[in-house]
Amino acid sequence: MDSFVVTCEHGGNRIPPAYRRFFATWRDVLETHRGWDPGALRLAREFAKAFDAPLVESTTSRLLVDLNRSIGNPDLFSDAIPREPPELRTEIVTTHYLPYRERAESLVEQALGRGHRVVHLSSHSFTPVLDGDVRTADVGLLYDPARPGEAALCACWKETLADLAPALRVRRNYPYLGKGDGLTSHLRKRFGPADYIGVELEVNQAFVLGPGAPWKALRGHLVASLRTATNR
Repeated sequence: MDSFVVTCEHGGNRIPPAYRRFFATWRDVLETHRGWDPGALRLAREFAKAFDAPLVESTTSRLLVDLNRSIGNPDLFSDAIPREPPELRTEIVTTHYLPYRERAESLVEQALGRGHRVVHLSSHSFTPVLDGDVRTADVGLLYDPARPGEAALCACWKETLADLAPALRVRRNYPYLGKGDGLTSHLRKRFGPADYIGVELEVNQAFVLGPGAPWKALRGHLVASLRTATNR
């Protein structure tokens, strides 16, 4: 039996009051894709409701600390957060980073303790154009090709999406590689492929920021197609 866990690492662009002084000149940046993943949290909440799954969410900006990066990754903190004193970054990790990571890990452990396999869906969105390059997908399914369960689920999910919405451009391991640094990669190190399936869902922000009907339809297609894929 499968249990679902849903997470959203970049669900908002909020800066806690204690750190706002560092972002006095970053207000415009916080509103862009660098500050958060528009639409990711709404999608995560709909998945959690549809699959009766626990949801771990954050509305704190990734520019304070990136919850989808490992300790030691040079992109864990943005340039807004000074390196000195070092206690500042330690405080941010202790207060905002570790509780999120530990909560997600605990939910996986609890499901495994009940004898279930875990399907973890990490909800994200991506900017349509990055550094002048136009992204050529509407939906990206990110996974580790070396994990058979992840590869099989994403292949089936892509097929069911094609049946529901043939016009959608769905690509696997695009616009990023699923085996790169992230929460799913961290959890793969803790849990074997028979117990844990981690998929990072990436949705083009053109849907989120465009007319409401296509965005609503896309959310419905994603939920319905994942249900079909997991049933298969």
